[in-house]
Amino acid sequence: MDKTSIQCFFLVLLTIVSCSSAQSNLREVEDERDFSYEQNKETGPEKWGKLKPEWKMCGKGELQSPIDLTNDRVKLVYHLGRLTKDYKPSNATLKNRGHDMMLRFEEESGSIKINGTEYQLLQLHWHSPSEHTINGRRFALELHMVHESINGTMAVLTILYKIGRPDSFLRLMENKLGAVTDQHEGEKNVGMIDPQKIEIGSRKFYRYIGSLTTPPCTQNVTWTIVKKIRTVTKEQIRLLRVAVHDDSNTNARPVQPTNMRVVHLFRPKSS
Repeated sequence: MDKTSIQCFFLVLLTIVSCSSAQSNLREVEDERDFSYEQNKETGPEKWGKLKPEWKMCGKGELQSPIDLTNDRVKLVYHLGRLTKDYKPSNATLKNRGHDMMLRFEEESGSIKINGTEYQLLQLHWHSPSEHTINGRRFALELHMVHESINGTMAVLTILYKIGRPDSFLRLMENKLGAVTDQHEGEKNVGMIDPQKIEIGSRKFYRYIGSLTTPPCTQNVTWTIVKKIRTVTKEQIRLLRVAVHDDSNTNARPVQPTNMRVVHLFRPKSS
């Protein structure tokens, strides 16, 4: 291989590494100890955009999440298409990120297809109380299933919960969450987890363009929020909060300005 070929090879390699690094920097942070959810604190939500240069969107972005899904903003549509999920069991790791428990999938865990684009499932985590509200109403818990396309664009599938009967998926996770409760930091492999066992139970959903709700608050994230409100017990929520040891009763970012964004509500014509 001549000198020119070697230079070209390393240039291509550097480009690939740089793109991969830039793409990963658009994801939610793995360690959440650099910020907090406490209002009027130096690390609180209103200050996130000033804590690090790469987090500036948290303060300056105009497409930030979460938002209030108010009826005044919602436009009923029939053309978005049903949710196409293709999840499969995958080896997973529970990680204490500082303010939440993240379930990260280590292998191919399947995908969701939105507008013809396939998004691979990367991880899921919970916020309590909910981050999104509906007509000003905040719910007990919110699940985020975070996906990424081959081009690096993000999509989040969201389920809201109110207090009631136990959630079946969290019931499967209770022993695993209990096993990491005594760990103040770090992570633990929890074996094979099947995302297909997460109950959605509705073909109706809200759709809008927003951002990640934790730093770096990356924008142009496609949000899909299932309309059906599912149920969870107070004890299941308590277990999620106790596991992270952050001495806080909440890890929900305040509602952000909608800034004239339109929220679509998809309803199949058969409904």
